[in-house]
Amino acid sequence: MSRVGKKPIAVPKGVTVDISNNKISVKGPLGEEKLSLLEGIQVKLENDALKIIADEKSENEKMAAYHGLIRSLISNMVTGVSNGFTKDLEIIGVGYRATQQSKNVQLQLGYSHPIIFSPPEGISVEVLEPTKLRVKGKNKQEVGQVAANIRELRPPEPYKGKGIRYKDEVVRKKAGKTGK
Repeated sequence: MSRVGKKPIAVPKGVTVDISNNKISVKGPLGEEKLSLLEGIQVKLENDALKIIADEKSENEKMAAYHGLIRSLISNMVTGVSNGFTKDLEIIGVGYRATQQSKNVQLQLGYSHPIIFSPPEGISVEVLEPTKLRVKGKNKQEVGQVAANIRELRPPEPYKGKGIRYKDEVVRKKAGKTGK
């Protein structure tokens, strides 16, 4: 059994959980998330807490890993529909900036043309300042992937550190050429 999988998941007020025929659905103020459960894993709702139970009869060595994985996925679903997830990005460089255009974001990143970034359904990208972005959504994986896609448009370069980086990311700078 997994140590992570044994921990119960607290269900906050305003979040409803529906468990039926090997599927779990979590509804909250920010939306709804669904997950299909694996064979040998059961979810029970007791006293506003979810317990994930792995079938100990199976000799599958991966069952402990799946036990912890399913628990983490369900915990992220509960957190996502109640509070949501955010990822902050910083734009560093002279003339590099972002502007909001309804749902889309226009990025000036030193190329000869502006880049229009359209976030997928369920994800929002806000421009807090011309050099600060915030990606918000209810699905943790999608928020991280959209933030990675934005960062990929101009990753930080190692000599001056110009580009898009995560808020707390540290970019190790290289020494430039030395003249004779």
